Amino acid sequence: MHFVEVKGILSSKNGMNIYRGCSHGCIYCDSRSKCYGFTHEFEDIEVKANAPELLEHALRTKRKKCIIGTGSMCDPYLHIEEELNLTRRCLELINQYGYGVTVLTKSARVLRDLDLLQSINEKSKAVVQMTLTTFDEDLCRILEPNVSTTYERFEALMEFKRAGIPTVVWLSPILPFINDTEDNINGILDYCIEAGVKGIICFGMGLTLREGNREYYYRALDRHLPGLKEKYARVYGNAYELNSPNNRQLMRIFEKRCAENGILSRPDECFSYLQEFPLKYEQMSLFDY
Repeated sequence: MHFVEVKGILSSKNGMNIYRGCSHGCIYCDSRSKCYGFTHEFEDIEVKANAPELLEHALRTKRKKCIIGTGSMCDPYLHIEEELNLTRRCLELINQYGYGVTVLTKSARVLRDLDLLQSINEKSKAVVQMTLTTFDEDLCRILEPNVSTTYERFEALMEFKRAGIPTVVWLSPILPFINDTEDNINGILDYCIEAGVKGIICFGMGLTLREGNREYYYRALDRHLPGLKEKYARVYGNAYELNSPNNRQLMRIFEKRCAENGILSRPDECFSYLQEFPLKYEQMSLFDY
């Protein structure tokens, strides 16, 4: 890892990425794509050392309370978070200043900050988003080798359910000819239903490949699933969107089971829920200034 000082931490939509790069090793990671302009090795994590100071300034000067999001590009609970505690320090500030938060992760390491997330949720709103792609644990260890397994993430979702903290799951990506099966989708949906998730974000059954992540993905296929790269090349060429041949039937299962269990399933509904700051706290915040 290496440290940098940055000039700003919040995007125009109040999102932040404390780290840049990743140590999880997921074979399909879009963040590896060349379009994101990495000037360092992806595994050499760039640490925004002054993130807490910048965040505190932003929170103190905002005129209106809102939801602060983290994890959209790089996971806030990488292995180095255990040592650096930058995500925790930022959550402490969000809690202190009365903002809401949503975190997106693949790591059960998020449970370490359960106390802060509970405190934020009591004052405003905290939502934990968890990515689930692969029900089979052995396959999960191939596709997502250096991160919590799907079952470990499910156990984390159950902990948040018991703590009264709402959760949203990202069902993405689903890899053609690998995990695009009814058993896989139903297994993940079983976990989501048991964990009482508020919503599931799914843009269809498939994945995207761009320059940078395509090459990494194909090298992983050669190591773990020989011959599959050639099948991808025959079926998809250099396409950006690689929809599963099973997309239609799997989406029917997804939409039906979500409707039966009162789970938000349209991306726009899920995003609206994630961005919505509780009205009663928004009204209270008018008196803070």
